[in-house]
Parts: sequence; C-alpha cells; structure tokens
Amino acid sequence: MKFAFGVVILGTVTSATALADSWPHWMGPQRDNVWREEGILDKFPEGGPTVLWRTKIDGGYSGPAVDQGKVVITDYVTADNVKVANFERKEFTGVERIHCLDEQTGKIQWTHEYPVKYAISYPSGPRCTPVIEENLVFTLGAEGNLFCFNLTNGEVVWSKDLKTEYNTKAALWGYAAHPLIDGNKLICTVGGEGTHAVAFDKKTGKELWRSLTAPEQGYSPPTIIDYAGVRQLILPRPDAISSVNPDTGEEYWSVPYEASNGSIIMSPIHFGEYLYIGGYSNKNLMLKLDSQKPSAEAMWQDEAKHAISPVNVQPIRDGNTMYGFDQNGALMAIDLPSGDRLWQTSEPLADRPPGSGTAFIVRQADRYWLFTENGDLIICKLSREGYQELDRTHVIEPSNVAFGRDVVWSMPAFANQRAYIRNDNEIICVQLAQ
Repeated sequence: MKFAFGVVILGTVTSATALADSWPHWMGPQRDNVWREEGILDKFPEGGPTVLWRTKIDGGYSGPAVDQGKVVITDYVTADNVKVANFERKEFTGVERIHCLDEQTGKIQWTHEYPVKYAISYPSGPRCTPVIEENLVFTLGAEGNLFCFNLTNGEVVWSKDLKTEYNTKAALWGYAAHPLIDGNKLICTVGGEGTHAVAFDKKTGKELWRSLTAPEQGYSPPTIIDYAGVRQLILPRPDAISSVNPDTGEEYWSVPYEASNGSIIMSPIHFGEYLYIGGYSNKNLMLKLDSQKPSAEAMWQDEAKHAISPVNVQPIRDGNTMYGFDQNGALMAIDLPSGDRLWQTSEPLADRPPGSGTAFIVRQADRYWLFTENGDLIICKLSREGYQELDRTHVIEPSNVAFGRDVVWSMPAFANQRAYIRNDNEIICVQLAQ
C-alpha cells in the first residue's frame, strides 16, 4: 500500500507569489491542485498529444517540480532484485538520485546521488515531490535523507539524515509527507520523541522548533490554515490530529484519531468552520473549528458508508463538494459538511474499480484533469450531479505492480501548458496547449 506519494494543503503562504506557469512543489503553486493556466486544449488531437521530450530515469513515486525553466525529479537505483510484499520490510542497498532537467529539452543539467539502504515496503524509490523556492530546491528521500541544493548548479547547501539526528526510523511505507515552506522555515514530518514535526531554517538547516510525539510519522503533509484569527499548522499523525503555532510549534489543540497501520495520508480539507480528514480502513473524521479561539471538536467520526476514505489520491474541494477516490477505487462526490455521498462511479479506472485505485485530480478552469494508474490522461467535468468524461488519451506505460496489477502511482506536474509525467523508466513532457 503506497500512499500520498502523489497525494491537499490549503491556505498556506507557501510560494503564493509563484507564477501561474510553474509547479514548484507538490500540488502546484498554491498547493491546492488547481492549474490556473489558460489556453489549454479541450480535446486531445488524433493520435494523442505531442510528447516534447523523454528523459530516462529510474524508480520512484515522487512527482516532478517545475520552476524557473527547470524540472527536478528524484529516483532510486538498485541492483538488488528483492521482492517486498505489502506490510513487509526487507533491507537492500541502492542509490537515491536528484536530477535537474532543462524544462525545454529534458536534458539533465546536474545530478546528485547518495547511497541509501532501504528497509521499507513498496521500495521503488522516493515519495516526496521536490520543493523549489527562490534558487533553492529541497528533497526528502524515502529513508529520511533531507537535502537543500543550489538550484542552478546542484551544490549541496545543507543536508540532514533525519533518522540518525532524531533517533527514529522510517514509517513502514517510508517518508512520504511532502515538506512545507512557510516564510523562512522548511517544516517536515520527522518522527521521534518530541519531534513529530520539525521546522528548519530553509537557508541554513538550523532547527527552529520541534513539536509533538507520535507512534510513527504517518504520511500526511503539514498543512496551514487561517482560522479563528490565527494561522494554524495542522499536523495529522497516527494517533491524533493536532494544531500548532507555525512560528513556535506550540500546540493549540488535539483531537484523537486512530489510523489503521499508521496510515494517515491525506492532508485535511478545510471548509469554513470545518476540517475533514479520512483514510485507510474506512476512517473518516469531520472536525468543527471554534471561530473564537484555536480549538476543535469531532462533529462525526468513522461512520459507515459515509464521506470518503482516501489512500493514494488527495481529494479536492469545489465549494461545498469534495471529489476524490475512496480506498475501494471508486470516484465519489461528497457533500460538505454532512459527509453524505452524492454519487460514485468506477468509470475513470475500470468497470469494476480496483482496491486502492488511483487517479490524481487537478482542476483547471471549469473542468478536471485525471491522471490514472493505467497511464491515461482524462479531461472531465465533475459536479454534484455526476461524472462526465470529455476525452481520454494514453500517455505513459504503467511500470510498477500493486495488488497484482500494473500501475503508475506518481502525481504529474502541470505547467507551461504542459504535463510532466513519470514512471519508473522515464519522465516525459506532454504538450497540452490549444
């Protein structure tokens, strides 16, 4: 079971000024999975869209980051032929790599690599999308190797081995919570006693604060919301959902949450006075926020056949409707804040949806783009009335295996009127301009 590796964050100040034609970190310029460019095609040309370039890479679930004329992607190379079943750990050796490509040509401008021993399930490679900020790029490997590079030349500015420095180990499915830039801080889910989350000075790597303890890291990225007159950093963890002061790490409030197998994955969806999170094993939790002070209480929790329990795919909110893929592989529309299911369909993936079925969701103008685990790009309409597929094309081959089927589980980037899509063999740039 691989989670959140393409898997959000709403209302952060991160890169709020990033250009509309960039995708500088996970889920785009405003970390909301909204693609704000215009001039995008309405229907794919006969034979499919043009692939502008292809560049060979190796294994990984991480998505690409695109900014300042560069594409940054991570991968993992190993000579070991080790088969690792879900919920199982085995040790083997390899090399994690960071590649910086020219956005126009796909030519690799620089590569940094380092040896790392994997002892995680689904060991194909890194999970976290790089973060580009000014002339820096930050990467987090599957076993907790955190780097800050000079974007221009690949020089290491600073680095940390989170497991060693914080006396912890990687969660079963590896480090997968995408780091968050907030002002001068890089906020990471680390793990360890009192260091579930740690804020580092983004330019020096100096620790600024540490906060909370949890049984394991979980996989949910840090999320900042603005409510009750204060900025709140929401930190989901396997035993609770907590809010802390993003400037100090001081805890505001905490509500219990019991994540099955530690698999708390999605980032919370903020909607007015409500905050929603759900996950594996049909978990669901709607919190009601206090409008006068930073506080929260459970409105409803773990109701059967209710709301949505995401695994690989981050849901997206549009008004009072949330769309997303449930752990059963069906695409659903959910009313907010009631959590009632308006409809569900298996059409994007198959007549019979596969367990943990995956199709990443991005909104653009008045339609949505889905990238499926089969390697298809779909243009569709989503509304409270239902799913309407407008067009579909196959762009890349599934190169991994999960639950006995071929899959590609990596979130694309959408920028420059293009899509940047990877599997375990290559990254491609697809032209989507009109």
